[in-house]
Amino acid sequence: MGPLQGLKVIELQGIGPGPFCCMMLADMGAEIIRVDRAASVGQAAQASDVLARGRKSVAVDLKSPDGVETVLKLVEGADVLVEGFRPGVTERLGLGPDDCLARNPRLIYGRMTGWGQTGPLAQVAGHDINYISLTGALHAIGGSDAPTPPLNLVGDFGGGGMLLAFGIAAALFETARSGKGQVIDAAMTDGSALLMNSIYGLASQGHWKPERAANLLDGGAHFYGTYATKDGKHISIGSLEKQFYALLLEKSGLGEDPDLARQMDREKWPETHAKLEKIFASKTRDEWDAIMYGTDICYAPVLSFEEAQANDHNVARNTFTNVAGIVQASPAPRFSRTAPEMPDAAVAPGAHTDEVLSSAGLTGDEIAALRASGAVA
Repeated sequence: MGPLQGLKVIELQGIGPGPFCCMMLADMGAEIIRVDRAASVGQAAQASDVLARGRKSVAVDLKSPDGVETVLKLVEGADVLVEGFRPGVTERLGLGPDDCLARNPRLIYGRMTGWGQTGPLAQVAGHDINYISLTGALHAIGGSDAPTPPLNLVGDFGGGGMLLAFGIAAALFETARSGKGQVIDAAMTDGSALLMNSIYGLASQGHWKPERAANLLDGGAHFYGTYATKDGKHISIGSLEKQFYALLLEKSGLGEDPDLARQMDREKWPETHAKLEKIFASKTRDEWDAIMYGTDICYAPVLSFEEAQANDHNVARNTFTNVAGIVQASPAPRFSRTAPEMPDAAVAPGAHTDEVLSSAGLTGDEIAALRASGAVA
């Protein structure tokens, strides 16, 4: 089930954004065949590896010519290949774009890297924090004293895996018309820069200061940020529009304060922020929930993982689900006709080697010979 039912994807085993991209495709119904390392066979399935849900696994020795040839046979029947190695690695393995497109001219070859396939840093190691540093994204996030890494959401997942998934969808649409495949160069530097476009637009108009915690959306504005409550928990306020801000002042009991009435007076923001800090610290989070939750203030309690899973809205929408004892987010977005099913949990490396190779047209004797040589496991 799902809008991508019938799509076949070959995933060369990797970490982070590549698996996230393939998880998104699997969530939408695509068949994902992950090529694991032959040496990984024997490892138990890890249900906690949520990014690996919805896969079939074949175990292949990519240093073996027969192993490489086996992957190329799988490529012949695939729509997409996803790899997340440094530039040039798959070429050296014999699985680069030219090798694969020669076997399947309609193939979409998705490449996921931090710095991209070209540029001075293309061959340098890095992680999410480095990629978002280079594009200005990290500079804008955090308190006034120092930038704060926003987990690895901006580079790895939003600017990386999700960007590649979008690129694959766009390329598939074009391939349906042209009949030709192509290579996608998805870089986390490009993706995190793209996510910053609205902020770059504000800065170009003089509406964004370079200092952190001094702007409309970075905690500088008293009406867009988080506040501690009496019980040491936190709430979030996002009362940007005038009518929502007026409701915030009314519900907080500060509607008569003339300073707070001047919402966009940036010079007053530190002072008005302190007033809101004081009022929110006077009640517990539950007490503020009773006053503000479900109103147009643009309010929500800041929930822990466990609290988020039990929240009434999340429960009503089945935002979270439990697979093999692991709570995780359900597939998204939602579809009216082709609703996707929840993918199975991650499987052990090599769990589907025989099944996948048989489906690719290999005989039992050929599979046995590959196994005997160590090309597959």
